[in-house]
Parts: sequence; structure tokens; C-alpha cells
Amino acid sequence: MTLTNFLQVFFTAAAPISELRGAIPLAILDLEISWQLAFLVAFAGNLLPVPFILLLLDPVARILSRVRVFDKILNWLFEISRRRGGLVERYGALGLVLFVAIPLPITGAWTGSIVAFLLGMSFWRAFPAIIIGVFIAGVIVTTLTVIGWWGALIAGIGLLALIVLGLRKSLVVKPPPAADKA
Repeated sequence: MTLTNFLQVFFTAAAPISELRGAIPLAILDLEISWQLAFLVAFAGNLLPVPFILLLLDPVARILSRVRVFDKILNWLFEISRRRGGLVERYGALGLVLFVAIPLPITGAWTGSIVAFLLGMSFWRAFPAIIIGVFIAGVIVTTLTVIGWWGALIAGIGLLALIVLGLRKSLVVKPPPAADKA
């Protein structure tokens, strides 16, 4: 692995949109790096921004929110994170692990760190949960990448199952509660 390849994988994993979902396939499929090394470099890269987000988001957000454009961007980002953070709010650190571990868009270390911040989780509670979640996500993405088309098929079926389960809850119509007649 060249230094250029290392940096490409590391910083792709550190980026907010691609994270592990982009870095591991890039390393294994495009750069032809062994899956073990791809996993380690992407894992480390994905964790790079987490302490900074957890520790510095509050002071940086206060400063940036004074500028109207940044205030709008921060409000948009925080609103998305709040909407996605129900699992974390309900189950705490375990919910954060699961939230970060699911390698889908708008989940992962970046959003998990923001959700932990918004919910007031301490650094020492959030950081280990995010590490575990990133590890699980890395294992999932590496496995799916290594097994190729079968991995894509398995991921597609899993995603479809998650969508169906999510829609099932929203499609079930519950009758309004009956008023007590005394």
C-alpha cells in the first residue's frame, strides 16, 4: 500500500458522507488492498473526527451560529440528526452503538457523534459506543465487499426488510382511544 493509497482510504473514511461505506469498497475493489488492511485504515480514519465532534461541536456551533448562513446549515444538520436519533434517545449508549453500526446513509460516526452531542451524552459514554458501532459497521461493509454480488444481494434484501418493517409501523392504523364513560 502506497502512502497515497493509505491517505485516500483514511480520509475517505474520515469524510462525513462516505465514511466506511465508501472507504472500504474503494480500498478493496479499486485500490486492491487486502481486506484486513482496508478495514484497519478505514476504521482508524472513520474514528478520526469523532473526538473533535464530541468535544468541540458546542463551542464551534456557538461561534458559527452568529453567521446567518452557518446558522441555517447547523440548524438543518441538527434537525436531521434529531430526527434520526430516536433509537439513541430510547436506548442510550446501546442505541448509539446500533445507530452507528447500521451502514446506511445518514447513519455512522459523524451523525452518531452529533446525535450524542444533541442528547447531552458525555464524551466517555458516547465515544466507546461509537467505537463499537464503527467496528461493527466496518465488519459488515468489509464482509459485503469481499463477497461481492452476493454481498450486494444480501444487503439489498436486508435494506428492503428494514424498509418494510419501518413502513409497517406507519401503515398500521390504530383506532383512537375510547373515552371512558362514567
